[in-house]
Amino acid sequence: MDRAEAPAGASGPAIYVVDDDHGVRGAVLDLLRAEGHVARGFAAGADFVAAVGEVGGEAPSCLVCDMHMPGLDGFAVAAALARDGIDIPVIFMTGFGTIPMSVRAMKAGAVEFLTKPIVPEALLQAVREALAIDAARLAARRDLAALRQRHASLTPRERETMQLVIGGLLNKQVADALGVSEIMAKTHKRKVMEKMAARSLPDLVRHAERLQIEKTRSR
Repeated sequence: MDRAEAPAGASGPAIYVVDDDHGVRGAVLDLLRAEGHVARGFAAGADFVAAVGEVGGEAPSCLVCDMHMPGLDGFAVAAALARDGIDIPVIFMTGFGTIPMSVRAMKAGAVEFLTKPIVPEALLQAVREALAIDAARLAARRDLAALRQRHASLTPRERETMQLVIGGLLNKQVADALGVSEIMAKTHKRKVMEKMAARSLPDLVRHAERLQIEKTRSR
């Protein structure tokens, strides 16, 4: 890794550049750093995969990867990331692009497929799009984690109430299913709505769908 290009303590969005050509890698890193990005360079796909544990975190990131390299090529690097469950947007670069290769790259989930010599603005635009995609993914992951915490705060009776409510049961039906008064059923339902930060029943149903909670329609 080009450690000199990744200052200690740097934070914020990170771009990882993998290219065995020192000149190309350096030029891409310089361009990205000039735009204020934190950019880290790797001379080989295997080096990046070996350091894959450092990738991720709470800041958006993306990978700019050459297609043709000794050892692991671009597709092999992308496959290794997928195998290890690392979800990071990838921008492929190549000096020998073909239509079949570009199609294969897009099927592999690439954000963009750029041919060398790289047009600076094209690369910067691709990076902006990739970071936006990763930012949205991270936000969704944080939202889901918060939703899981809210659901974990429910008592067993409140969880049971939630399943009945999202199943479409009315307050009286919920009360009958729980074996409590209708007033108590309403109280449980109110607590569920508050703890789950649900503004309406459809909102609660959407939360349940994200949590993959099964509906209880009847007893």
